Amino acid sequence: MVSTVDYHTAGEPFRIVSGGVPPLQGRTILEKRRFALEHLDHIRQLLVFEPRGHADMYGGFVTEAENDGAQLGVVFFHNAGYSTACGHGTIALVTWAIDAAIVPASSPRTEVVVDVPSGRLTTVATIQDHRVQSVRFRNVPSFVLEDGLTISVAGRRVELAIAYGGAFYAIVPAERFELPIEPAFVPRFIDIGRDIKAAIEADRDIAHPLEPELQGIYGVMFTMGNRNVTVFADGEVDRSPCGSGTSARLALLDRRGELVRGTTLMH
Repeated sequence: MVSTVDYHTAGEPFRIVSGGVPPLQGRTILEKRRFALEHLDHIRQLLVFEPRGHADMYGGFVTEAENDGAQLGVVFFHNAGYSTACGHGTIALVTWAIDAAIVPASSPRTEVVVDVPSGRLTTVATIQDHRVQSVRFRNVPSFVLEDGLTISVAGRRVELAIAYGGAFYAIVPAERFELPIEPAFVPRFIDIGRDIKAAIEADRDIAHPLEPELQGIYGVMFTMGNRNVTVFADGEVDRSPCGSGTSARLALLDRRGELVRGTTLMH
């Protein structure tokens, strides 16, 4: 029997596999990710697809850390497979690890180090009255891969950027498609997001310069001022601000000089 616990971060679900599956084999989290793809994908499908899941379900297999420098590891999954990074999932995982006494906790703050496919994350949970109030984390180095890329999509030529925040995102203003960021237009964003991902990947290979397994366009972020909507995997829509996508967007804003360093980006 597979055991799971469901959490959410800012509305985005995260289904934690807490037991009932064999240990993920591999020395690194990327190797464990490959093992999950080859040997546990039926479990992912069981937990993500209807009737136990839904189109926007997200989750993760909890693993041991790569070494003594971290307390635990995780392999993230979604409706299309396995991602390399997940900010909302990291926050949910750390909250669960403290709630379930997987890692020892002390007030007012507890540091938890987590190994994820894109690297090692140091997180800090704020605790009050024996409960986690918030979790913050320092992400892996983020960078802009390309700015000013022009593609043909939705019957027009559109300029966008590609940036990395643990995964690669195409970032484009929603106004390029004359769409407001409102719930009624989510189906349209899904269609355009799929088209953008396909157009970019048909034109070029997208890969991290130091780790080729971190590859491909994971998500498409449509922005409008401080707001955004992110379409990722197979048409999933992030109900949270999108942690790894926010890191990618910050790298782009910094590159363009549109956000002063030290300034907080409010969604």
